[in-house]
Amino acid sequence: MKGTHPGEFEELIMLTIGVLGSQAYGVAIMDEILSQTGREVNISAVHAVLRRLEEKGLVKSEMGGATNERGGRRKRYFQLTITGRSVLDRSMELRYRLYQRITNPIVKPSGS
Repeated sequence: MKGTHPGEFEELIMLTIGVLGSQAYGVAIMDEILSQTGREVNISAVHAVLRRLEEKGLVKSEMGGATNERGGRRKRYFQLTITGRSVLDRSMELRYRLYQRITNPIVKPSGS
């Protein structure tokens, strides 16, 4: 499936969308990534990846209702598509399969 291999950040966002379920919108995704990884990400970068994932058909989005807490502005919510979940499953299987094949002993850095 050409063009559907997610990069590391795309994969992280897809995983986070899966974790957040119905509450997966830009800021929540950014906050969850920080909470789970300690990695601060820029909201613009998150939105750029979300657009790219949607263009690839790996996620879909819909607008939520307006809320008073956002001054009447609506949130765009994201969810994995069937294709997105399949791509993510294959990526996770590959990583796990490769990880299980590691046989090298851990080497200490020189000078330790």
